[in-house]
Order: sequence, then structure tokens, then C-alpha cells
Amino acid sequence: MAEYQLKNQELTLKISSKGAEMKSLKDNKTNQEYLWHGDSAYWGRTSPVLFPIVGNYREKESVFEGKTYSMSQHGFARDMEFTLESQKEEEIWFELKENEETLKKYPFAFRLHLGYRLDGRSVEVLWKVENPNEKKMYFSIGGHPAFNCPLKAEEKQSDYQLSFDTDKTLVCSILGETGLLTARKKEFELTNHKMRIVEDLFDEDALIIEGNQAKRVGLVNPQGETYLEVEFDAPLFGIWSPAKKSAPFVCIEPWYGRSDKEDFSKKLEEREWGNELKAGEIFEKSYQIRVK
Repeated sequence: MAEYQLKNQELTLKISSKGAEMKSLKDNKTNQEYLWHGDSAYWGRTSPVLFPIVGNYREKESVFEGKTYSMSQHGFARDMEFTLESQKEEEIWFELKENEETLKKYPFAFRLHLGYRLDGRSVEVLWKVENPNEKKMYFSIGGHPAFNCPLKAEEKQSDYQLSFDTDKTLVCSILGETGLLTARKKEFELTNHKMRIVEDLFDEDALIIEGNQAKRVGLVNPQGETYLEVEFDAPLFGIWSPAKKSAPFVCIEPWYGRSDKEDFSKKLEEREWGNELKAGEIFEKSYQIRVK
């Protein structure tokens, strides 16, 4: 495992080769840290990539071409060692390929390229998935960055808010105890594009917002200032902090995929919000983290 650094005049970003995971995002002038540091008392990760699934398979199993495959929540990429592909002062790329162990869990060869690019006070997170198989490949991918909230020890998270690039009521899907999508929905009315982070907001796990309801989500400090935003083209996203732990961070997660429904068939090619690539095709997406 190695650690790499990108730096410009505004920000310093540190990335680990394990999971190609962002580990630190600091303002060079104020030394303010924006990324959660990964304390296992709450949650030991900081910004894992979710691949080749987002969320959970029903009963941790998928079926493809008559064979059953088992995989744990959010897939295996976040726990694997990536290879450094290239590095410049403000851009870096990592690569992950299949091996004997991944093929036991997931029936495809793959090339996952994960990049980071600094631009002023922004970080662009870049994904590129290649299909080297001679058949169609099915997968999901997502981000899971965790941001410090509150920023200051003397502040309370319940004095912070989430902001959205919409003022419509958000309709959120709800996960059950097994990590699968239930039929229940929860609605959140926004006030001036904002929602307060009340103490019980995450008591039922992540808020899952499907169907392109928003494309930009921000964190707002007690003074009413948005200090960080995540912008994406993903059709759905999650907002999460560990249930009933009063954890001092909030995750804003752009997703191309999600957990199965409780009554799902388990067929890999039928997963909702999943993605497919024909032989030789490439999937390229990105999202941006903007520090104000």
C-alpha cells in the first residue's frame, strides 16, 4: 500500500493505492480538512469506490447464466490494491483488473480505471470501466465520499443543513434491515433548497434518492454558508451517516446502481439502475467535489 499526493495552489489531496481511496482533502491556506479521517469507532473508510455493485444483492447472491455468485455489500474494489497508471502534479490514475478471487464472485474480466484531477478548488473523480470480455458485461459503480460535518469541534451537526439544486419535495427510498430496498418511501420538503440534518435523519440507514431528482448536493454550516458541494450526472444518489451514532461526517454518494429490492429475482442482467457494456465498450463517468 502506498500513498500519493496531488497539490495545487488551493488544495492538497491524498490518495491510497488500497481501493484508490481519497484519504485527505485540505485547504492549503487554512489547513481545514474536509474529508472524514476514517475512525473505525464510527466508520473506518473515507471515500471508497463501490464496484462492481452498489449496495447489496438479495441474500448477497446474483445469478448469471444459471450460476450463482456471492458478493458482500458494495463489492470488492474498495478492499483491493490498485496499480498506479500515471501521475502528474494535478492528476493521477489507478487501475484494477480481475483475478482468480474476483472471478469467483463476479463472472467478468474487467478494467477499472480510477482517476483524480485537481482544478482550482475542485476535485474531479473520474471512472472508466472497460469490458475486455467477448460477451456483454453487467456492473454498477458509485462513490462514497465522507465529509466532515461539523467542521469545528464546538459545533453540532444538527445546526448544519443539506442543500440541493432543486426546491421540489425529495422522495427517498428506504432500506430494510437486510440492506435491501423496501416498498416504503419517505418525503422531505425543502425550505429554500435546504434540509436540516436533524438527529434522527439517518436512523433508517441511507437516504436513497432515485430518478434524477437532484444533480448537486451541498453541506451548509450554521452561518448558512455552503462550504462544500458534490455535483454529478448520476441518476441516483445516497446520503448517509451511521445510524444512531452521532457520527461527525456525512456521505454524499453519486451512484450508477443500488441495492436490490426485497423481492428481486437475483438475475444480474435485470438489476435496476445497473449498467451494461458490450464487448470492447468503455463506460466513462465523473463527479466533482467543490470546496467553497
